[in-house]
Amino acid sequence: THIGKRPYRCRECGKSFSVSSNLQQHHRTHGQERPHLCPECGDTFWNPGLLQRHCREH
Repeated sequence: THIGKRPYRCRECGKSFSVSSNLQQHHRTHGQERPHLCPECGDTFWNPGLLQRHCREH
């Protein structure tokens, strides 16, 4: 793919991806529980690893 090209778009939220497998993985996040809560800002995540990465960015 070319840099900046993101032809694979999520029909549910509009987020786009450069690789179709990333879109497929993203689709799994819709409709799932998000039990992992960031204590600093309240954002929630379906995957504990995503929460850990998010918290490091604060």
